[in-house]
Parts: sequence; C-alpha cells; structure tokens
Amino acid sequence: MRLNSRIILHIMGLLLLVNGGFMLVAAAVSLIYKDGATLDISLAALSTMFTGMLLMFATRKHKKEVQRKEGYIIVTFGWIVMSLSGMLPYLFSGAIPGVTNAFFETISGYTTTGASVVDNIEALPEGILLWRSLTHWIGGMGIIVLAIAILPLLGIGGMQLFAAEAPGPSADKLHPRITDTAKRLWLIYVGYTAAETLLLSIAGMSFFDAINHALATLSTGGFSTKNASVAHWNDTPAIQYIIMLFMFLAGSNFVLSYFAFKGKIQRILKDEEFKFYAGFILLFTILAAVVIYFQANVPVSDFHPMVLGEAESSIRHGLFQVIAIVTTTGFVTADFTSWTPFLTIFFFGLFFLGGSAGSTAGGIKVMRHLLIIKNGILEFKRTLHPNAIIPVRYNDKTVKEHIVYNIIAFFVLYMLLFIIGALVLGILGLDFESAIGGAASSLGNVGPALGSLNPVSNFNSLPNAGKWWCGFLMLAGRLELFTVLILLTPYFWKRT
Repeated sequence: MRLNSRIILHIMGLLLLVNGGFMLVAAAVSLIYKDGATLDISLAALSTMFTGMLLMFATRKHKKEVQRKEGYIIVTFGWIVMSLSGMLPYLFSGAIPGVTNAFFETISGYTTTGASVVDNIEALPEGILLWRSLTHWIGGMGIIVLAIAILPLLGIGGMQLFAAEAPGPSADKLHPRITDTAKRLWLIYVGYTAAETLLLSIAGMSFFDAINHALATLSTGGFSTKNASVAHWNDTPAIQYIIMLFMFLAGSNFVLSYFAFKGKIQRILKDEEFKFYAGFILLFTILAAVVIYFQANVPVSDFHPMVLGEAESSIRHGLFQVIAIVTTTGFVTADFTSWTPFLTIFFFGLFFLGGSAGSTAGGIKVMRHLLIIKNGILEFKRTLHPNAIIPVRYNDKTVKEHIVYNIIAFFVLYMLLFIIGALVLGILGLDFESAIGGAASSLGNVGPALGSLNPVSNFNSLPNAGKWWCGFLMLAGRLELFTVLILLTPYFWKRT
C-alpha cells in the first residue's frame, strides 16, 4: 500500500496555518503592551502561515482518505512541525537564543510539560509570555481531539474504552458523533479557560497573569508568568484554590464535564476512573498535609494567617502539589523536594500516576493503573480456577482481552523507556536524583523534577544533548508512546 504523502503534507500545511494564526494573537498582545517584540512575532507568524499556505496549495489535489499508517505519521510529525515553527517567535525576538533552547521550550509547551530553560521569566516580553502559554493551550486542545477522535482510530493505549456516547470510529473514517463530541469538548475547554480567567482576575491577579495561568491550567501545562510560579501568590490563598479547582477539572475526563453540563450527574458518580482519580487525590492530600504539618520545614512566610493558620496552609500546600503533579500541570507553591525525604519520594511516585483518560493530563493515566490492578487481582482467581473465563470489567462492562494486553504492553514500555531515559541522562553527566527525576518528569509531562531540576530551578543546566533527549521523551509520553515509537520500527516503513 502506497503512503498517501500528499494528505500528510496538506494537513501539515493546515497546522502551520493555524499555528501562525495563534502567533498573530501573541503579536497583537505584544503591540498593546509595546514590549518591543511585535515585529519579530509578526514576522514569525507570517513566515509560518506563508509556508502553510504553500504546502496546502501544492497538495490541494489529494485523496481525502487517511489510513492508519498515515494517522501515525500525521500525529507525530504534526507535533514536531508545530514545535519547529513554534520556536520562531523565540528565535526572531531573541527572547530564547539558540535553536536547542528554543526548541526545548516550544516542545515543552506543546506537549504541556511545562519544563523551562528560561532563567528570568519575568524579563520576557508580554507577547512572548502569551505565546508560551498559547503553545500549552494549543497542545492541550489537540490532545482532546487525539483522545476523542484519532487515538481510538489507531487503537492506541486502550483508548477504545474512552468513547463518549458511541463505541468508537471505524477503521478508516471518523464517526460523525465522535467528531461532534470533540467539537463540544472544545467549547467546554474554551469555556473553562474563560471562567478561570475571570475568577483569577476577581481574586486579585492582573488580567494578563490571569489569562496566561488559565491557558496553562486547562492544558495542564504549568508555564507561569512569574519566576516563583504560583508561589508568587502564597499570600493570596483564593488564587491558589481557584487554580486547584481548574487543575482538577482539566485532569478529569472532559467527557464527564460534558455529561455534567447535560445534567447526567449519575454518569459521573458511576465512572470508576473518576472515583479513583478523586479518591487518590483525597488520600494523597491527607497524607501529604499530615507530613507537612508535623515534619516539613516550610518557611513561615509560606503560611497565610487564616482561621486554621498552619493547618490550613499545610492542607493547601499538600492539596496543591498533589493535584499539580497527579494532573501533570506542574505549577508549584513551594519546593516540595526540600520538605522531607519521604515527601520527595512520595511526589516522585506521583510522577507515574497521571490524570484521567480523555483529559489534557499526561502520564500513564488512572484508567490504565486501575485495569492493571484489576487484571493482577484476577490472576489469583485464574490461578485457582485455570479453566474459568474471568474477564476484567470496567464501568460494568467486559474489557476485551486485546485491550488489557495493550495496556500491559504500554505500562512495560513506559517503564522501560523511563529506565533508558534515566540512563541516557546519567551518561550525559546528571547525578542519580536528577537523571531519574528528569526522565520521569519529561516522559510523564509533569514539569518540575528532582535534584538539579527541582521545582525552584529549571532545565537550563541540562547539556544540549540532554535537552533534545528530554524533548523526545516529552513527545513520546504525550502521544501515548506507540504513536511515536512505531515510526522507529523498520517494518512500519515497508510497503504492504
């Protein structure tokens, strides 16, 4: 079967056109604030849009059918093309000099990882700051479409389970009801962003900071406009609670939000993944808050004199960091690696949890953990009753065996890539803590890591090769591993 390269290039052109359009928004903000970067961002936007239009015009005569093989290429190369074009505003303005640093910042944005190489974020022009946040938001919106419409088509990572009101698309074309659902989820995504912007503005943030943090929250990205991240507002608990609420919503299945707005609350309460997602956050928060209150050496300045004093602050810091890491948003209110050794290991473990399937969160996802645990428990029964057929059930439905195998394969591959990722960073000179933290954070799209890559530092200390490697891990983790890694296999490129 010949590869339909024209449709691939046509879609790449469309992505460039969209990317350039968002750059023009950043250029407009730059003009309003007169930050000196308007011309540079505009030039980047026009260059990107012109290239996109040329590609679309040159491939206007193409077969409209997208087969599975083209799907893998479009998804992976789409993110790469967006990242390559998205770094132009940084390079043209000189805000982030050097291709390596600019590409790292951009792919960290689109994959909603939030790891940065910028030492002084507050010195960046407003237009560039908005562009950083927009890369998050574009990437997060793209992930919703992937989860709803494209990943089930490709059979990736057990995402067939995540079908809203239809069982999923056929093998060669998208189901109209699925694409219609994706559009509705986009509206929810935009609505949540607008709501958070408004609430943060009311709570005391400037409108510019509010919209940037809303863009970063709903995408579970984590880029902030402040060097101290959300710790900048430690004396304004209302701001942090608002961000927590929307991080929680962004890390939950967006289809559940859709059901909520349709009044189908029972669908949410019966959803197994949501119950475990909320339960994990509650349990981990209690554990973290107790340790923070009794053992952590948190500076007094981090506490706000509310009614409950240090107890409230312990709960707030614990809840914030648990939600930020579980949802892979990566905002920080303090350096959690400096609290206690137990909490450092505890939060490192949360790097591997991830949010819900169908959310903008990265990581392994709660659904996969849940099904792996269920299957593991059932293995005891199968051992005692080898002739019995005991299927895994999820939301009162039998999970097909091949989906369980797919999820187990994903988990094994994920852990293997984490080990390889840490080994490569170790070879490049990172100490043990920084290497395992950097690999887990990049692969899980978390943002802050451990060691020299801790929450109050950044990834600028990485050697250039380390930045490219972490960029690859971010992309692989964001696109569910198989989508990227299958392109590295020889048989993928053989004609069939």
